[in-house]
Amino acid sequence: MEFDPQRYRYSSKRTMAVATRGMVCTSTPLAAQAGLRILQEGGNAFDAAVATAACLPVVEPTSNGLGSDAFALIWSKGKLYGLNSSGVSPKAISLEKLLAKGCKTMPDMGWDPVDVPGAPAAWAEINQRFGRLPLSQVVEPAAWYAEHGYAVSPTVSKFWKRAVPRFTALQGEEFKPWTEYFTKNGKGPEVGEIFRCPDMAKTLRDIGATNAESYYRGALMEKIVGFSKKTGGWFTEDDFANWHPEWVTPITTNYKGYDVYEIPPNGHGITALMALNILKGLELPENRETAEAYHKMIEALKLAFIDAKEYVSDPKTMKTPVEWLLSEEYAAQRRSLIGDEAIDPKPSDPYCGGTVYLCAADCEGNMISYIQSNYRGFGSGIVVPGTGISLQNRGFGFSLDPKSDNVIEGGKRPYHTIIPGFLCKDGEAVGPFGVMGGFMQPQGHMQVVVNAVDYLMNPQECLDAPRFQWTGGKHIQLEHSVDLTIALELKERGHDIEILSDNGAMGRGQIIWRTPYNTLIGGTEPRCDGQAAVF
Repeated sequence: MEFDPQRYRYSSKRTMAVATRGMVCTSTPLAAQAGLRILQEGGNAFDAAVATAACLPVVEPTSNGLGSDAFALIWSKGKLYGLNSSGVSPKAISLEKLLAKGCKTMPDMGWDPVDVPGAPAAWAEINQRFGRLPLSQVVEPAAWYAEHGYAVSPTVSKFWKRAVPRFTALQGEEFKPWTEYFTKNGKGPEVGEIFRCPDMAKTLRDIGATNAESYYRGALMEKIVGFSKKTGGWFTEDDFANWHPEWVTPITTNYKGYDVYEIPPNGHGITALMALNILKGLELPENRETAEAYHKMIEALKLAFIDAKEYVSDPKTMKTPVEWLLSEEYAAQRRSLIGDEAIDPKPSDPYCGGTVYLCAADCEGNMISYIQSNYRGFGSGIVVPGTGISLQNRGFGFSLDPKSDNVIEGGKRPYHTIIPGFLCKDGEAVGPFGVMGGFMQPQGHMQVVVNAVDYLMNPQECLDAPRFQWTGGKHIQLEHSVDLTIALELKERGHDIEILSDNGAMGRGQIIWRTPYNTLIGGTEPRCDGQAAVF
């Protein structure tokens, strides 16, 4: 039978998922089911989240890898914890060295943008502090898929095949393993084709058996550093041995009675909070699908984003206090700039990146919002031979402007685009939410919160609703599902409107809310192959 697996001639609608004992939501069904399996084996939400996170590099390598970074917001026993597991740049790198190489902007491929990967340490840290099962058991579903293979899903196949020309064109010894691991006869996998990677299975089992110590202070670290030294990278053994994830206090703002939480800088979750602070002083119309509603959300978002891009960096070098950026005084100042016409702030360059998001919850009240990323698709283009570890290019978030708080230097965290979100009300957890996608992420967070709080949408509606993305200046991307009259009126207000035929740039989200009945309801992204797996 012949058919196009990418074409759907009729619109489809998902309904909310409901559960009593647990739920795992993410962008690929196999990863969600890996988390569900661990719940069924006696694990809690945190074990399930780690199982899902470990599986995603195997089943969705287009967006993350075994060399990713990660962040998490964790609700346990009535308290919210934040984990920043974004790695630092190698000690040996510097602005002067990159300028001497002739770099005009921060490179996005090769060793220059590769920081110490944080995701494996995040898995171990979450598992050891909050989990119930041994890490070796938790990562086994991922290892099984890597060893025995799985059928590639439609969205993953699309982005994989799209990436192949870019990555196979890279010149240099360091890029050859990427082609060996991720192509077959020079091509990416078709929908339904089997992909397996035994080296990933061995790496995952090594991480599980050593609680990730092998990755930072053992055999896996030696392979990463050895390949770096062999092919012109910056890493030394000390870069890994001296690095650890950091537990942080989440930042928050109250939006119309709900407390919205994000990870503090170096992530840009603060952008969503700043935009909500500006927006809450504006009156939104009763109907979301109006030009006025879109205009006010867009303008609030633009003003917040401009400042976040200017000021967010590693907290050690960030001169502008987070408290000021989240203050009512700041919000009022920025809000006063919003009128009926589109404003033209200092330009930025948002784009969609390579990231995966997941959330999980269980019947004990545990909840987790977790995000993991290689950044730009497959990342740096470097895969460590014998391991299947594809390394992120999160260092691309650094600046080469010596006056910037975010300028590249050794041992520093870059401006980071991946952000998990969490919602509370009156001191109780409502639940985790997130929208992946580079600079779309805080924009997606703001839109999800507005959908839920202002327009009383259920979790699935929040994700189904049409989205917009600001990409700099007055330029706005709208999904093709946005009513044409809204697009025309926004154009009359001075917005430069682009209507997208492909919604891949609008991010992919997941949500789990806890109900008054102590049950769980969830939504999963209609723009990908996602699933809300229930128990």
